[in-house]
Amino acid sequence: MLLPDDFKASSKIKVNNHLFNRENLPSHFKFKEYCPQVFRNLRERFGVDDQDYQVSLTRSPPRWAGSGHRLLLSADRTLVLKELSSEDVADVHGLLSHYHQYVVQCHGQTLLPRFLGMYRVSVDSEDTYLLVMRNLFSHRLPVHRKYDLKGSLVDREASDKEKGKELPTLKDVDFLNKNEKVFVEEEQQREFMEKLKRDVEFLVQQKLMDYSLLLGIHEVERGEQEEEEELEEEEPGGGDEGGPGGSYGTSPEGLGGLLNSYRPLGPGEFDPCVDVYALRGAEGAPRREVYFMGLIDVLTQYDARKKAAHAAKTVKHGAGAEISTVHPEQYAKRFLDFITNIFA
Repeated sequence: MLLPDDFKASSKIKVNNHLFNRENLPSHFKFKEYCPQVFRNLRERFGVDDQDYQVSLTRSPPRWAGSGHRLLLSADRTLVLKELSSEDVADVHGLLSHYHQYVVQCHGQTLLPRFLGMYRVSVDSEDTYLLVMRNLFSHRLPVHRKYDLKGSLVDREASDKEKGKELPTLKDVDFLNKNEKVFVEEEQQREFMEKLKRDVEFLVQQKLMDYSLLLGIHEVERGEQEEEEELEEEEPGGGDEGGPGGSYGTSPEGLGGLLNSYRPLGPGEFDPCVDVYALRGAEGAPRREVYFMGLIDVLTQYDARKKAAHAAKTVKHGAGAEISTVHPEQYAKRFLDFITNIFA
C-alpha cells in the first residue's frame, strides 16, 4: 500500500566513472528517480513487468523521435521519453496522487498517457528531466498518417513546412479538409468514447486543458508492401541478426519481445497487450487500416497565462471563435464534440 510520503520520495545515485565505457559515458554523473514506489505501482497496474521495462529502457541507447518536441524513443520503440522542464516536474508531482487514484479506479483502462517513471540526470551540473511513457504508436506497425486533434479550428492547420515532411503532424482543419474518417466497429467506437469521456472528466476535475488526441493511421496494404521491399533489400546479405536488438537467448526481451516468442504476426495484426492504444479497422471499410489513438500533452493547467491568452485571442478572433484557450469545461465539451464526429 502506498503512503503519502511515497509521493514525495526519491532515490539518488552518484557515479564516479573512471574506467567503464569512457568513450560514451561521462566520468561523473548523478541519477535521481522520483517517487520510485508510486511509478513501480503504476507499472504493475499497466501490466508492465519491471524487468522488461528496464531492458526496453536501457539495453540500447534511445534515439531522438522527430525534431522540436524533445522526445526520445527507446530502441525497441515501446517507450517514449519526454524531456521536461523543472516546472513540468512540479506539475507531474502535483498531479501524481490524483492520477494514481484514477488509474486504480479505472483498472488501468485509460487513454491518458501511461506514466511509467520520472528521472533527473545531472552531468557537469546540467540537469535533464525525463518522463517515461508507453509509446502511443506501435513498435512494429509504421504510422502512415498522423493527426493532432484539439477540436479547435483557429490556427489549427499544419504549416507548409510541416506538410513538406515525410510524416507530417496534421491538425483539425487538415482532418476536415481531407474528409478523413476513422472506420471501426460500433462496439469499439462505443467503448473508446466511454473511455475518452471518463478520462476527459478527470482532466476537467484537475483543471487541465490544451490536451490533444493523437491519431496515427497504419495502412495495412502499404505496410505489407514496405515490409516486402525491406526483405528484398536485406536478402543479398543473407545474415540473420535476430531482430532489431539481436538475439539474446533466454534473457528478458523487453516490452515488445513477448510477441517474438508467441507467434509471428501477419500484416496489420497486433497484440493489444503491447500496442495498448491500437484499434483494428472495421470489416468492409474502404481501406484496411489500424488506428492508434490516445491523449497527449495533459499537463497544462488553466492558470493566469492561459486566461491572458484566452482574453487576447477573444479580442483578435471574436467571442464566438473556435479558439483553443478556453475554460477547461468548455475545452472538454468542444473536444468531445469534435472527436465524436471523427468516426465514419
